[in-house]
Amino acid sequence: MKNVWGIISILVVVGILGLAMCSFQVRQTETALVTRFGQPVRTITEPGFQFRLPVGIEKVYKFDSRLQLLEGILEETTTAGSEPIIINSYIVWRIDEPRKFLERVRDTEGARANLQSLLRNAQNSVVGRHAFSDFVNTDVSQVKLDAIENEIQAEIVSVAQESYGIEIAAVGVKRLMISEKVSEKVFSRMKSDRNRQTENILAAGNSEANKIKSDASAKQKELLAIAEAQAKSIRGAGDAEAASYYKMLDADPELAMFLRDLESLRTILKSRSTIVFGTDNEPMQLLKGIPQINSQPK
Repeated sequence: MKNVWGIISILVVVGILGLAMCSFQVRQTETALVTRFGQPVRTITEPGFQFRLPVGIEKVYKFDSRLQLLEGILEETTTAGSEPIIINSYIVWRIDEPRKFLERVRDTEGARANLQSLLRNAQNSVVGRHAFSDFVNTDVSQVKLDAIENEIQAEIVSVAQESYGIEIAAVGVKRLMISEKVSEKVFSRMKSDRNRQTENILAAGNSEANKIKSDASAKQKELLAIAEAQAKSIRGAGDAEAASYYKMLDADPELAMFLRDLESLRTILKSRSTIVFGTDNEPMQLLKGIPQINSQPK
């Protein structure tokens, strides 16, 4: 009986070892590549329990299928205008073709080394095509970091996919710096630009102010000339009318005095007031009776 249990135990152990040698498990975050005598035979992307031929015949390579981050080196490069700029970029990537990945780069370390080289070359190439103002500018709308990141990604995507079986999900600029010497030059240039803009605005404002003043002065002179002409016309008409009255008054002075006294009396009695005058004072004597006026011209 003891021999039977011993044999059963041995068979169980052998079965477990055999199962372990002929099976493997793929996790949710993994992709597996099975090779037979060193040649790839199948790729497994779905998680679960899988079978294979014994070790020595088939071998399983497992790769992380999740997105991974590669950060470039912080280094100095030059823009289109030869201004130095310090930049640090990054790549978000994942293994898309396990077979090609295994053949070309073998493992993650090899992939990172190749991607680092790709990123550096693309970064320097793209930065060298852009002006310094595309990176640093007082006008935010003139900064083109998004376009620069897209250009770097475009230079890397096809090479990474075709050469290494790697998918590039995103490329970005993590850090952007300029040296102290360049900073002084940049701020000095920005200050000069601002001063020039200020001078242009002030010059335009002064020009507009002078134009307004000139127009107002011309309009004033025009209105004054019109008013002066109208005043002269009115004075001329008044003088002509007055001359005709003067001529009539010269012909009859007593009538002139009578009219003057009537006008004075009309003015005095215009308001409701009580005024005491002697009846002998002019023009109160008019209340005593109408004077005799010689209507015959002299």
